[in-house]
Amino acid sequence: MEQAIEKIIRIAIVGPESTGKSTLAEQLAKHYNTCFVPEYAREYLNNLKRVYTIGDVVAISKGQMQTEDELALKANKLLICDTTLLVTKIWAEFKYHQAPEWIKENINKRKYNLHLLTSIDLPWMPDPQREHPHLREKLFEIYQNELAALKVNYTIISGNAEMRLQQAINSIDGLLKVNTHS
Repeated sequence: MEQAIEKIIRIAIVGPESTGKSTLAEQLAKHYNTCFVPEYAREYLNNLKRVYTIGDVVAISKGQMQTEDELALKANKLLICDTTLLVTKIWAEFKYHQAPEWIKENINKRKYNLHLLTSIDLPWMPDPQREHPHLREKLFEIYQNELAALKVNYTIISGNAEMRLQQAINSIDGLLKVNTHS
């Protein structure tokens, strides 16, 4: 079972708030006939009856990883991940000016074959869980710098919904072609 999980190609979708990550994750899962890992924070925060704390960011991170592991068992060669520890790390650093130790200890243990960084060129969509409509450019820059520092494979996804989906499919298909020939 562990070996089957390791063979799964993981696609991480990351980026600032309101940049189409969840929509893209659902579209890609449908296109590739596989499952996607939804953003655990949304469910967690919807059920929280108080203001969230940095401790909640750790609980959310652990819940995200647990859900990812569970869905990796059901995935059809690809697992589309709407959010990763990178997202919760940036969120914690931005909100609390620090990342919890658990996230820092585990961020490099989770490997993704490709990161899709969603651009800020979509209009902001208000949502009670979204906090920084005026800081998306700064946050996008942080994501890009973090991905570069981690030296991971990433592609910036931009344009309207159709263009984004096609860019993501092209990037994933390119990755699949490389993995087939390896």
